Amino acid sequence: MVMLHGWMDCGATFAPVAEALAPRAVIAPDWRGFGESDPTPGDTYWIPDYLADLDALLHRLSPETPVDLVGHSLGGNVAGLYAGVRPERVRRLVVVEGFGLPEPSPEQAPLRYREWLDSLAEPPAPRTYPDLAGLARRIARTHPGISEERAREVAELWSYAEQDGAGRRLRADPAHWRPLPTLYRLEETLACWRRIRAPVLWLYGGRSAYARRLRAAADWPRRCEAIRDLRQAQIPTSGHAPHLSHPLELAAHLRRFLDA
Repeated sequence: MVMLHGWMDCGATFAPVAEALAPRAVIAPDWRGFGESDPTPGDTYWIPDYLADLDALLHRLSPETPVDLVGHSLGGNVAGLYAGVRPERVRRLVVVEGFGLPEPSPEQAPLRYREWLDSLAEPPAPRTYPDLAGLARRIARTHPGISEERAREVAELWSYAEQDGAGRRLRADPAHWRPLPTLYRLEETLACWRRIRAPVLWLYGGRSAYARRLRAAADWPRRCEAIRDLRQAQIPTSGHAPHLSHPLELAAHLRRFLDA
């Protein structure tokens, strides 16, 4: 099983989920520019690069046998595209809070290009926090149901101490905060989803603003219809990142779906 983390996260935060799934083998890499992986040589991060990284990883790990993919947020969106582009490589797919993005208006394109050009004028500043406790408090506010101990554990995984000891810096290339120059294109995503052959489980948090927004959108039925074998499940008290706040509940859903 390969677990793919979301934006501003790292693979190590899946550890409690992986432990609950033992003895199943789990690989949870860090995307480029996150965690312990090197940053990209360019100035912007692109979804096609993540697809290429995943393709290379799976070719190395399991060149002949289809794999089970589990992706959260950004990782879920990449996994969903990949399962349509390389349907023969995926046995089962679990998408956790990564069912595409809200569709923007094309009228937003000029402003987006302008924002991107403006962002290139100066190098982006690294994100820092005064101390580990401050970052842990922010994580606790953002993720409903997470324990104080778990929030601190995640804070340690997400950051490292500045050399002068004055604060914690996030383990993420600051270029990740640059806006992409191009808008999200839902029709391209749906075209990929229609080619998925694997059974798909979409898991979402009952307290997730992201899930509420997508499920209330007019295009929600079209998203669901694009995937031929789609199941849905909710973790009622979780927000956007159940692997952080509800790892055992997430693991139980994964076990039932992947072993079916």
